[in-house]
Amino acid sequence: MSKTNRVLFLCTGNYYRSRYAEEIFNHRVGHEGLGWHAFSRAVAETLSPQNVGPISPYALEALQAKGIAPGGATRNPVLCTLDDFAQAELVVALKDAEHRPMVAQRFAGVAHRVQYWDVDDIEYLDPKTALGKIDEQVGLLIGSLQIRAR
Repeated sequence: MSKTNRVLFLCTGNYYRSRYAEEIFNHRVGHEGLGWHAFSRAVAETLSPQNVGPISPYALEALQAKGIAPGGATRNPVLCTLDDFAQAELVVALKDAEHRPMVAQRFAGVAHRVQYWDVDDIEYLDPKTALGKIDEQVGLLIGSLQIRAR
């Protein structure tokens, strides 16, 4: 698949924040007829055994509360590869302080392509607040893509 109009969301484990961002983005652009699609990956070197199931229950509950049936709810977390960067026109990591060092270490050659948001993981910020910040950031991203499309 072409990288045109694809967004890659990154978080540490591809279990909570990036998965929620992917699902919210795809739901919203689908409704707005914007020809973009998101996918998500883990930027950590290994997946966490602490993450039980394919997607965080907090992300799943928040999506269901919005009436969104997540298309990727049964997919297990996936580690990021260089090919994922090649498949994406835009790359967004969910937390600058947390993810910038990981990106620099694992993907130095493409690290300049990553935009960083500021959404803390669950041990630092409650899910309602964190997922609300992702909603807001996704809205801003979609707005910028709509302006670009004009």
